[in-house]
Amino acid sequence: MPHLSRLTSLAMALALLSGAPQLLAAEEPATLPATAVSGKAPLPLDELRTFAEVLDRIKSAYVEPVDDKTLLENAIKGMLSNLDPHSAYLEPEDFQELQESTSGEFGGLGIEVGAEDGFIKVVSPIDDTPASKAGIQPGDLIVKIDGQPTKGISLMDAVDKMRGKAGSKITLTLVRDGGQPFDVELVRAAIKVKSVKSQLLEKGYGYVRITQFQVNTGEEVGKALAKLRKDNNGRLSGLVLDLRNNPGGVLQSAVEVSDHFLKKGLIVYTKGRIANSELRFSADPADASEGVPLVVLINGGSASAAEIVAGALQDHKRGVLMGTDSFGKGSVQTVLPLNNDRALKLTTALYYTPNGRSIQAQGIVPDIEVARAKVTREQDGETFKEADLAGHLGNGNGGADRPSSSKKSAEPRPQDDDFQLSQALNLLKGLNVTREN
Repeated sequence: MPHLSRLTSLAMALALLSGAPQLLAAEEPATLPATAVSGKAPLPLDELRTFAEVLDRIKSAYVEPVDDKTLLENAIKGMLSNLDPHSAYLEPEDFQELQESTSGEFGGLGIEVGAEDGFIKVVSPIDDTPASKAGIQPGDLIVKIDGQPTKGISLMDAVDKMRGKAGSKITLTLVRDGGQPFDVELVRAAIKVKSVKSQLLEKGYGYVRITQFQVNTGEEVGKALAKLRKDNNGRLSGLVLDLRNNPGGVLQSAVEVSDHFLKKGLIVYTKGRIANSELRFSADPADASEGVPLVVLINGGSASAAEIVAGALQDHKRGVLMGTDSFGKGSVQTVLPLNNDRALKLTTALYYTPNGRSIQAQGIVPDIEVARAKVTREQDGETFKEADLAGHLGNGNGGADRPSSSKKSAEPRPQDDDFQLSQALNLLKGLNVTREN
């Protein structure tokens, strides 16, 4: 049996650890309830005794010497990884990488991953990164990293293996839709993610894509809407907001983006066990979108913050959601700094849409389901129109002739090779036709 002094010291250490959130409470305006930090609940002595005994057995019998620091840190990692797929213990390097990713600049492959049934699953590749250029898709299972199986390893360990020096190579073995494994070789890069892209699809119709929600995403969407109006020389006739393959990000940014399209009402609220996890966010009267018809594109790679935006706009009937069911991550993670530049990424709340829907493990269902598809245009044969005939009569209203030869192929547009986007644009045009009538 372990010595009593060792068990007592371990109990004291765990009691001190349970008080760690007080450090965060001192930095934040909100405070944690007394039950979360007081330590009044009796210590689970039997479990602590078992823990101390396992610690001693490992130290005395394991094939190689292992120090207390390594064993305790591994125990903490196991404690967090077995709570849910998104809670984690962040060592200094991991903590730094998390801060970099929310600022929009980090090193790696540009791929958002999660854990599912012991495997590493792709949530979403990020636009213009090695992962997206290699054709990696949401839902792909990563079964090996450089030949090493991923079955059973923690999510953080998998991320560590995929991170590395820019320019170095890595091979991922993937399984897609239950098929045969195949290898994809990628070259790591310094990932600089631009979270918002925008352009006019054609006269009157704008397109805004959000790749992930970073600290400044709300501000960037506001600038994108203003630029689209300027490029269009006036108010838009319709807008497509593309949240496909958006893995989420900062909660506050999701609120700010939603607010750009809403004039009033609740955007999202969160519910958890501690006081500062009970949050409510509402829209202000300003409407940066000017109330133009809106179609929001989502798919299985739309997660977390992207689902907050989609759920708020759907509940307020502000736009039409189109695409496929979203990912279903309806939880909020809070980063709790510890000492020695470490932190806990802990799931502290679930979020709810304005109508009280929890998205967790269900996702957002689009109003109009449109699956990914490839549409191949048929080549038109040689045709003739009335205007091509010699001696044809002129237009009765004086309009110009439009012979078949005058219809030249236009410059390639995003909607030409994107079936879901083309359907969104067609819907916007239909909405405008009915409004005008």
